[in-house]
Amino acid sequence: MKDCALVTIATGRRAQNLREMRGHLLNVHLGSVYHHFWGGLLRPRFDEPQYKNDFAEWVYRALHDNILAEQLSVIDPDRYDDLKSLRQDVLEVIDDRLDALETVPWAAPDMQFHFLRSQIVVFDTHVKVEHPEQLLEAVPNMSVGSTFYHIIDARRRSPEMMDDFRTWLRAHGEDELCRKIATIDPYFSTLVELRKGLADLLTRHFRVE
Repeated sequence: MKDCALVTIATGRRAQNLREMRGHLLNVHLGSVYHHFWGGLLRPRFDEPQYKNDFAEWVYRALHDNILAEQLSVIDPDRYDDLKSLRQDVLEVIDDRLDALETVPWAAPDMQFHFLRSQIVVFDTHVKVEHPEQLLEAVPNMSVGSTFYHIIDARRRSPEMMDDFRTWLRAHGEDELCRKIATIDPYFSTLVELRKGLADLLTRHFRVE
């Protein structure tokens, strides 16, 4: 089992208003799209954000556009096969909102949106699991970094958009357990809640068996 941390990298792109955000989003590296949807799960925060992704949060806090913020907040990145499709849907939502507005909303000078990327740094935990039942003990003791790496980031690394647990369990013939894990939506919860949900699912599964 691995652990990880995210190192934030500036892209040099900044937006002061909604049209500028749209223009940068059109061409920014797809890693920035990934960061602003998923990076917040692992990023230390001093307060609880109103919305899950950074685009919706900025629109809400800096542009004070509650309608667009809500529209962006319901976009679930886990439902997309690739980041290009995710970016395209975000652009379409912004385009529809721009068409409906009489004026382009601006942020205050100190409330610019900074497009960022992340570099993932991976650590070895020296924890090894050889049999599926051993996950009952290992999963509750995972760090949030391990949860992010094996469930969230694994989907980006896998051609099948599959987390590491399902990939490994499928090789052990645990197809039913894989189907249960697939029902967990990793986006609309914290990493702590995600870890607990997986641990509870494993407990119910192996107790039934």
